[in-house]
Amino acid sequence: MDETFIRESMDRRAERRVERRDLFRLAGGMAAGAGALALSACGGHSSSTVAATTPSTTPTDADVLNFALNLEYLEANFYHYAVFGTPIDASLLSGAGTQGTIQGGQAVPFASPVVQRLATEIAKDELNHVTYLRAQLGTSAVAQPAVDLSATATSAFSQAAQAAGLVAAGTTFNPYANDESFLLGAYIFEDVGVTAYIGGSTLITSKAYLEAAAGILAVEAYHASIVRQTLYNLGINGPTPLDVGAVALDPFAATSAISAARAKLDGTNSDDNGIGSATSPTVVDANQSNAVAYSRTAAQVLNIVYLNASAVSSGGFFPSGMNGNIRTSG
Repeated sequence: MDETFIRESMDRRAERRVERRDLFRLAGGMAAGAGALALSACGGHSSSTVAATTPSTTPTDADVLNFALNLEYLEANFYHYAVFGTPIDASLLSGAGTQGTIQGGQAVPFASPVVQRLATEIAKDELNHVTYLRAQLGTSAVAQPAVDLSATATSAFSQAAQAAGLVAAGTTFNPYANDESFLLGAYIFEDVGVTAYIGGSTLITSKAYLEAAAGILAVEAYHASIVRQTLYNLGINGPTPLDVGAVALDPFAATSAISAARAKLDGTNSDDNGIGSATSPTVVDANQSNAVAYSRTAAQVLNIVYLNASAVSSGGFFPSGMNGNIRTSG
């Protein structure tokens, strides 16, 4: 790496940082969503309860943490269903806003004990995220919104798979059908969280929370990386048939298609990468020219989970939208 390459790389990063700050300033309260993800840990350095305040152009800690809590409800329920066949405990669902129900969800008939053990570990982590955030927010915590985790031809998972071209229009993609299907479902979520943590780091002023965010980013990166690595292992051993006719998905092609669909939804049409190929794996999703992981704003994260590239307040995995002040994509 010569001086010219290093200088150009630093210039590009500085330009992206300025662009993000401008977007955050224009987006107002919505901009803190990425920072919310950076605070969604199963533990932290602050033991005090976050108090809600009147929303303003500068989002409160309660706004930020509640955005994260909405996303943790989604992940925690997906993994809990996949491993245990049930949603998370009812004692963790109440709060401000409209409490919704979980649509669908079922246990995965894991063929691999290794995949099952990894899924169980992630399920416990995500449940701890929900418990931690609710404890920090106290009475300010938002209720679990309606979440679509079902497996029908019109469900959020099927819409995402159809948009990526994994299955034909009007066809069901069932993320609970087998190990590969479950891992592809997890792949939709995990990479998005990692990119959001990076974008959120510029919004955190508390050193304690910034340190916690660095630890959270590492944990979520572990989750994303193990999902990618396990899909790679499945890929080199041959694709596993899904329960949709005679269709079989190659993990390399499938992850590439999902990544392209996410990049289209967030408006960048770049950066997001699949797991590579059998001879050239991409275990870490980063800019392939410099191996630096990239970031997403709150609006971009919402575009993906709402499965809509426009400015909307509901859709996709959140059919009635999120609870709280940060809920509109852009």
